[in-house]
Amino acid sequence: MKIKWKTLLICIAIPLIAGGVAGFISKNSMGTFEVLDKPPLSPPGWVFPVAWTILYILMGIASYLILTSRAPQENIGRAIRLYGLQLFFNFFWSFLFFNLNLYFFAFIWLVTLWLLILATTISFLRISKIAAYFMLPYLLWVTFAGYLNLGIAILN
Repeated sequence: MKIKWKTLLICIAIPLIAGGVAGFISKNSMGTFEVLDKPPLSPPGWVFPVAWTILYILMGIASYLILTSRAPQENIGRAIRLYGLQLFFNFFWSFLFFNLNLYFFAFIWLVTLWLLILATTISFLRISKIAAYFMLPYLLWVTFAGYLNLGIAILN
């Protein structure tokens, strides 16, 4: 399969831009994070932008594989709509958590995000196993984020 570089770069840019804008909106987030009481296993603040950059790139590659697959357009459309919806929930989580300090509500939002990521991954799996595999680190990271979010909600 020939790589459609422009499409690939756009697919990678979309989650990176969404994450970058979310990070900009909650620009004091790492300062906030540092002063919160955190549960055990909380990583240092510098880990988050590194992890999210990698995850956004993987998500973008996964969406590219779906968009360029030879699956029926109906299946591709459904998968990409789910992908967009989970990206929407991803975008607003940091605002709820860092800007509004709604830790318990952010946790409920994150559980919804996790379910959407799972649904997206399953939808991707029906089209491309490789695309679904690219989504698994994201699902695992959001699982860990849920643990951190709930721990912070309880401790603060």
